[in-house]
Amino acid sequence: MTKIDIVNLKGEKIKDVKLAENIFGIEPNDIALKKAIKLQLDSARQGSQKAKTRSEVAGGGRKPFRQKGTGNARQGSIRAPHYVGGGVVFAPTPRSYAFKMNKKEKVLALKSALAYLAKNKSLIIVDSLEVKTLKTKDALNLMKNLKLEGKVLFISSGDANNLFMATRNLRNVTVNKATNLNVLDLTHSDYVVIDEATLKQIEEAYN
Repeated sequence: MTKIDIVNLKGEKIKDVKLAENIFGIEPNDIALKKAIKLQLDSARQGSQKAKTRSEVAGGGRKPFRQKGTGNARQGSIRAPHYVGGGVVFAPTPRSYAFKMNKKEKVLALKSALAYLAKNKSLIIVDSLEVKTLKTKDALNLMKNLKLEGKVLFISSGDANNLFMATRNLRNVTVNKATNLNVLDLTHSDYVVIDEATLKQIEEAYN
């Protein structure tokens, strides 16, 4: 069973805790993980692309010239696809790019993302994410104390308003609630920092 240190915001060890083996110690399933990431990205697409077919383009209600005797190929409408200003063949219509993924797959994907974090030692657990100030300078000091680099995701069991305000000017830092835990955020972060209460929530929900 994997043990991990719980530290305070100064980076000092307070105690250690055993991570749930059936969440953080599983063999990650890359197929489920990839599918969950694709679902999240595809669901965010607008899907609002639209073009008109020949039946939707205005005009073209009569034949441009008579059927026979002109020497030209017969034509039924100036709104046919080969005319300038005509309709589009197989025109795109608004659609949703989302697809179905069952609950067990979603849970497996989330567990796989958490297992990768634990395996790569990218998971940091702190006793609390409540900070007293709104200063960006203090947020930078906090990250320095915790030895965080690259893209950092903070996940708090509370609202963490002060932490959000202190880090909002930092490009590579994201603050999120435990209730919004998702695969995309976890996999796109170099370090994930959670508080002790969030760890308990995760283990109660997926154990």
